Amino acid sequence: MARSALYTVNAGSTGTLSSGSIIPLGTTVRRFGCNCQLSGNGITLRDNGNGYYDVDGNFTFTPTSTTADTYTITLYKDGVAVPGGTAEIEVGGTATLNVHALVKTPCCGDGSSLYFIITAGTTTNTVTMNNVSVITEKL
Repeated sequence: MARSALYTVNAGSTGTLSSGSIIPLGTTVRRFGCNCQLSGNGITLRDNGNGYYDVDGNFTFTPTSTTADTYTITLYKDGVAVPGGTAEIEVGGTATLNVHALVKTPCCGDGSSLYFIITAGTTTNTVTMNNVSVITEKL
């Protein structure tokens, strides 16, 4: 069983996001424990919560262009892309991507910040996020 958990949802339209934007995670739906919390468009992993975190994000979006393009969603920890924490799809319409990764916070650190960024192959393409849900669990 997890020591702490956070479940965030953004089930409303986010407005138009340009390539390279941080994805708004919405609001906290469920939370227990003190190791992870929603902070703006990211998730803060507390400095006293060193160890491993399981992060699972589900993202449904609609590109504003109907021309097929490659869209990528990447998990970042403290400004660095998490290895393997990415998903990519080539579409010209509504799509769903899942990003799953295990991240670690060091002992005696300052805590960490997690966030997701969406990019498009054609950087002028934009998207509307239709549904975002993220579960973060301290293992």
